[in-house]
Amino acid sequence: MATVKGFKAVRPKEELVEKVASKPYDVLSSEEAREETKGNPYSFLHVVKPEIDLDPSVNVYDESVYQKAAENLSAMIDRGYLVRDREESLYIYRQEWKGHVQEGLVACFSVDEYQTSKIRKHEFTRQKKEDDRVKNILATNANTGPVFLAYRSEEGADAELKREAGDGKLYAFTDEFDVKHTVYRVQDTRAVKEAFEQVPALYIADGHHRAASASRVRDIKKEKNPSHDGTEEYNFFLAVLFPHDQLKILDYNRFVKDLNGLTKEQFLKSAGERFDIEKADETPFKPSKLHEFGMYIGGEWYKLTSKPETFIKDDPVASLDVAILQENLLGPVLGIGDPRTDERIDFIGGIRGLKELERRVDETENGVAFSMYPTEMEQLLNVADAGKTMPPKSTWFEPKLRSGLFVHLL
Repeated sequence: MATVKGFKAVRPKEELVEKVASKPYDVLSSEEAREETKGNPYSFLHVVKPEIDLDPSVNVYDESVYQKAAENLSAMIDRGYLVRDREESLYIYRQEWKGHVQEGLVACFSVDEYQTSKIRKHEFTRQKKEDDRVKNILATNANTGPVFLAYRSEEGADAELKREAGDGKLYAFTDEFDVKHTVYRVQDTRAVKEAFEQVPALYIADGHHRAASASRVRDIKKEKNPSHDGTEEYNFFLAVLFPHDQLKILDYNRFVKDLNGLTKEQFLKSAGERFDIEKADETPFKPSKLHEFGMYIGGEWYKLTSKPETFIKDDPVASLDVAILQENLLGPVLGIGDPRTDERIDFIGGIRGLKELERRVDETENGVAFSMYPTEMEQLLNVADAGKTMPPKSTWFEPKLRSGLFVHLL
């Protein structure tokens, strides 16, 4: 059963919500964040990327960065940019984008359930990124960004979300990407909690580092609290929970800077041993189904189709397109041993378009790019259910959750 807990949210004044709500901390660089916040002291980037208020020479992991995060959050509360609700509540967060609608439950979720895998993972985390979020949480004493959770669509829970997304409206605004964000306060919290008690498992769609860091912070605070009884706010983390069939995953494409010493002809010959290759009829080429890939090289687009021996159909990881490409081409032919650390490969979210792949390749002497068919949500759930992990950069969710709409104080 999924535990759903209300909380006294710290959130923007209604008239400031558009100025406060920001992109997540991990989708833009420090330089981009500095540029984006020029003239906007309200932006929540001052909390989640506080290095923007320090000299650019300061290391983004310096202790002064976390101190600045705490100072900025306190200042936003003291100045009335953010206010705290007097009572514990649940909320509905609705997003509309290009005809797509998703409605999620904003609540706090159990660290215990995360640690016992009732909240299931599908990615490894990186120690440095975990440490960064741990320090941010400890400095601010808050979850400043939500984890993006999903559950297998279930009639009762789905109905409660839909019913609540209509009354108690708190905010409605449209961002620079034409995403409409609407927030409601849940009116019948008991009914919502009871509905989600019937949901057997939750899944992290995005935000593995936020969840892992919240878990580590709980253990740190528990160790320091001789009166710990499990009800403290630090035992729960902030998240938004969506039905899986409402979520939209975009393609997450690959660009490799060189052909690992091969000529174009040698590379195509090697690739042809594991894939059927033909010139693409349309350019740029966007795959239309699983196990189909686009490839841009030497100013030309090709269509690649996996041969049967390149994957194991019933293996939830080995059957993923990102794994097929890595195990049959990126690794053995292009020499990309560890895509997490190899600087010769870059990952480009589908929201940037396939023309970006062409631009990147055209700027190199012998680079190559691959357009991917998006990982399906059912594939993600199957990997998590099997207790396995997906290759890095397997999913790109859109629209993104805005930061600053909710803060959970510990």
